[in-house]
Amino acid sequence: MASRWSFNPIGTSPGEGAMKPVERGIENLFFASRWLMAPFLAGLIIGLLTLLYKFCVKLIVFVTHLRDADQSDVIVGILSLIDFSLTANLILIVICSTFENFVRPINVSDHPSWPEGLTRIGFAGLKQKLLSSIVAITSVNILERLLELDQSFQPEKLGLALGALLIFALTMLILALADRTSSGGH
Repeated sequence: MASRWSFNPIGTSPGEGAMKPVERGIENLFFASRWLMAPFLAGLIIGLLTLLYKFCVKLIVFVTHLRDADQSDVIVGILSLIDFSLTANLILIVICSTFENFVRPINVSDHPSWPEGLTRIGFAGLKQKLLSSIVAITSVNILERLLELDQSFQPEKLGLALGALLIFALTMLILALADRTSSGGH
């Protein structure tokens, strides 16, 4: 007869039948906790709406001052609008990917008109898309600063922005290599 303190592998315990409902209850609780992501996603949607509002305000200001703007001001204005667009894309990718990966899978056949890039994004793909968006956003910010050199040149800020761009690009390269290595080179 085994003592009550002896090691019993899973599945050999005499009280196994009693533990199954407890285990299932814990598993169900953990699995149901994925819905706690919903408020975060709702917050990102509100952030996306806020960004849309700021984009519209920026667009109205850009269009109303277009007549008096010189070429570099027009380019900087357009780059600023692109920056808003890239950031909105980034938020949308995070919303869709998080929902599909952690809350509930999306059945693509139920939504044939949905863009392919918003569904079936795995963690490796999400990392690549996020870092690519961050590099693009940083690049746009650097272009804006370069075009404004004659107005308010601040070499420290330009140097920091360039350093950040290089770090993000290097990180993206390292993650891509790591993902390629872990997937067997495919």
